[in-house]
Amino acid sequence: MARPPRKVIITCAVTGGIHTPTMSDAVPYRPADIASQAIDAAEAGASILHLHARDPENGRPTPDPDVFMQFLPVIKQATNAVVNITTGGGLGMTVEQRLAAPLRAAPEMCSLNMGSMNFAIHPMADKYTDWKFDWEEPFLRASDDFIFRNTFRDIETVVKLLGEGHGTRFELECYDMGHLYNLAFMADRGVLKPPFFIQTIFGILGGIGADPENVGIMKSTADRLFGRDYHWSVLAAGRHQMPILTQALTMGANVRVGLEDSLYIGPGKLAASNAEQVRKIRAIIESLDMEVASPDDARAMLALKGGDRVAF
Repeated sequence: MARPPRKVIITCAVTGGIHTPTMSDAVPYRPADIASQAIDAAEAGASILHLHARDPENGRPTPDPDVFMQFLPVIKQATNAVVNITTGGGLGMTVEQRLAAPLRAAPEMCSLNMGSMNFAIHPMADKYTDWKFDWEEPFLRASDDFIFRNTFRDIETVVKLLGEGHGTRFELECYDMGHLYNLAFMADRGVLKPPFFIQTIFGILGGIGADPENVGIMKSTADRLFGRDYHWSVLAAGRHQMPILTQALTMGANVRVGLEDSLYIGPGKLAASNAEQVRKIRAIIESLDMEVASPDDARAMLALKGGDRVAF
């Protein structure tokens, strides 16, 4: 069985590579705004900050390490939170592009998708007619023909370069049942070593649906495959965010919120910031008589190398 957390890790995914500027004025894309929202989220209770970068001129996702380095040092100087840099990047980025920023920054954590998948966000384009930037609509619509690539070789490459090369550990993103088995295969071969931080993801078109039954199925499968060698976290996309996370909390999960995963704070109401979502899930955690993990609690639980060993 997964160890039920006495302290709950809140991860906040601050900007991501999915939602576009037209969808919400709250989505940060300038480095100063990414830093400010990340710091506010940490102050609200997030112990891990999951970070992407955006083109400061138009908000398009970018893998450019120079852009990351405009906000990473600011965040590190202002907060003790664990910085977690994406290796998923954005639609159409190569593996080499996706790794450029984390290889430069050598963070404590990186995300790592545990397989390839159809990653479809094109239905969102039908909700808007007026766009802030001309890249947004074609970017979204092209995803009907997009496969996010992470082959077994890709995964091993990431682990070798970042894990072995920089002591980085991973938020292991599992969008479907097969991704759990991919992780088990890698664990059996010794490529990835416990404790595993398994982020089960619900509600992305192309992955497992955000149904309450699926949460239990993913947990029971992870229990069977990994025993007590993992910490479980859950994120759910869009309107499913808070209901699914509340269910998962009662089952022993850690949680992830943030404007990467959902733009909303309630039915039909856009969130004003990442911190607003963190405060809401923190209130739910505390109402269930659980305690929010500090950054140092998270470091101890996940065997991280420490914020003094990063390169920013």
